[in-house]
Amino acid sequence: MLKKADIGVGLYLLCAIIFFIVPIPSILLDVMLALNISIALIILFNVLFVQEVLDMSFFPTLLLFTTIFRISLNVSSTRLILLTGDPGNVVKTFGSFVGGGDMVVGTIVFIVLVLIQFIVINKGSERVSEVTARFTLDAMPGKQMAIDADLNTGAITDEEAKHRREKIQKESSFFGAMDGATKYVKGDATAGLIITFINLIGGTIMGVMNQGLEFADAIKQFGLLTIGDGLVSQIPSLLISLATGILITKGSNEADFSGILVKQLFGIPKVLYIVGTVIIFLGIATPLNPVLFIALGVAFLIAGKSISRDIGEESIEEEVQQAETEAEEIRKPENVVSLLQVDPIELEFGYGIIPLADVNQGGDLLDRVVMIRRQIALELGTVVPIIRLRDNIQLNPNQYIIKIKGVQITEGEILFDHYMAMNPGYVEEEITGIPTFEPSFHLPAIWITEAQRERAESLGYTVVDAPSIIATHLTEVIRSHIAELLTRQDVQNLINNLKESNPVLVDELTPKLLGLGEIQKVLQNLLEEGISIRDLLTICESLADHAQTTRDTDVLTEYVRQSLKPAISGKYFPANETTSVITLDPKVEQEIMSSVKQTEQGAYLTLDPEKTRAIMDSVGTETQKLESLGKSPIIVTSPIVRMYFKKLTEDYFKDLIVVSYNEVESDVELQSVGMVTA
Repeated sequence: MLKKADIGVGLYLLCAIIFFIVPIPSILLDVMLALNISIALIILFNVLFVQEVLDMSFFPTLLLFTTIFRISLNVSSTRLILLTGDPGNVVKTFGSFVGGGDMVVGTIVFIVLVLIQFIVINKGSERVSEVTARFTLDAMPGKQMAIDADLNTGAITDEEAKHRREKIQKESSFFGAMDGATKYVKGDATAGLIITFINLIGGTIMGVMNQGLEFADAIKQFGLLTIGDGLVSQIPSLLISLATGILITKGSNEADFSGILVKQLFGIPKVLYIVGTVIIFLGIATPLNPVLFIALGVAFLIAGKSISRDIGEESIEEEVQQAETEAEEIRKPENVVSLLQVDPIELEFGYGIIPLADVNQGGDLLDRVVMIRRQIALELGTVVPIIRLRDNIQLNPNQYIIKIKGVQITEGEILFDHYMAMNPGYVEEEITGIPTFEPSFHLPAIWITEAQRERAESLGYTVVDAPSIIATHLTEVIRSHIAELLTRQDVQNLINNLKESNPVLVDELTPKLLGLGEIQKVLQNLLEEGISIRDLLTICESLADHAQTTRDTDVLTEYVRQSLKPAISGKYFPANETTSVITLDPKVEQEIMSSVKQTEQGAYLTLDPEKTRAIMDSVGTETQKLESLGKSPIIVTSPIVRMYFKKLTEDYFKDLIVVSYNEVESDVELQSVGMVTA
């Protein structure tokens, strides 16, 4: 169904097309010219008072519409001038009244208007539009990163981030379109100038040849009409050019333009005092009109005094308002609920580390935090919660602490403007520095200066900067605690995402076979051992297959691990390479299985403490062999024993990798370098 606005816009464009083809009477031309001037004024004042640039987002299209309409009126008036010599009241009035009834005066006024439009407004608007478009496009990546940083630190919500991104896209599109649209205005002015000369020459020829006028009479009659036609088209064109310039030179996207303009121009009292004094001096000491200049100078002095008084009153009002606000805050009962919320992950740091997190000071710590969330999402298939960054004046200047759910997990300290150099094991020549330990893996290291960096790298040292140290430490802490950070809501979001492509599987699995909490526990079990849950489809397929026989989440985890055999095998056992592993003595496996007790709450081990100690000593001895060779300790067991043996060793050997034979691809070559015995 067509709206009134659709019909109006359609008629506006249709009229422009018709006026190119069909001759129109002079009275209709008068109406259209009056409408054209009105639209130009409406556009000018809309641009002047609009608060946000994007409120005029269709301005480039509007420029095209008004330009084609104005040129069509030029063609119609030219046709009437040449055919009848009577282009209507508006053109005649502009030629006689605005030009003072004198062709020379009218010509000069017309030329002045054209020069103003070409040299001053159009040229400046075109250049500003080009530069603004370029800077807007160049600034887009930085603005996007700032939004990501604010989102990551919790300063804005996802909805606010989405709104800001859309706004950036609209701004870039708008200023890019404005860069091209300014060419319409320039072309319109050029076309108007050419049409005016054609009218003058053609009208004079028509007057001499067809109407029998003398050359002087013909050029006078048609010259006035031509000047009137030129003025009636150039004035609206000048208004549109002015509107274009105002729109693209507004310093703020959201501003009360006229209010800020007046405030910035007349907002400093001492400026008005100086100007008023100078104007009065000129009125007294020079032959200039003393009444005029002294009166104007006194007006400036009075205005300066008035503004100074207003500024004082505003200052007092602000102080009173601030005092009242502070008093109100004191009287207001504390909102305890806001204090109960605990951030999942917090990075607190002393004031010395603030430059690393401040984008304005060149810090990129916020960007690194964004990359941490992206890296872990790709690696483990789960979304890391928002990481809250905040400064803490109670810490040492260069100290930082990492908290998980409000509990401090670890801490570290850096030296600002220093680098950490670590010996990978084969560097023989030592360099001087401040001894320290790398916080993530507690490896020996030294702090070196910028001047020593190049030499340390040439010797083979691994050299990292302060932001990388903090980011690596934070990544390792998150990776080791990612299982406890996985909430039911996170699991629900993952399930909802899977349901979009596999609704049948999700409907079968939950809530019929397993509850959300049971799926969460299985996923947490996988994440605790560093197994990615990114392949959620395979995980849920396996759960749906085996949940009908058992709801024990530990047993289900083992089934899922076996279904993830390609991923687990590829993670720990590189292709075309023999991997050294440790195996488990069958007698130990038998003892472990015989000590398993099943209860309604799950299975647990009742192994003798002495036997447990003997097994752990053997594990320590065997894993030390692999670690001495620079290899990760991996123990391979039978499938039924794997989860119990992992539970048995996790309190003693946190990073020990335990896999079952069912999790190893058949083409993988393993070499046993030891066996765990009791």
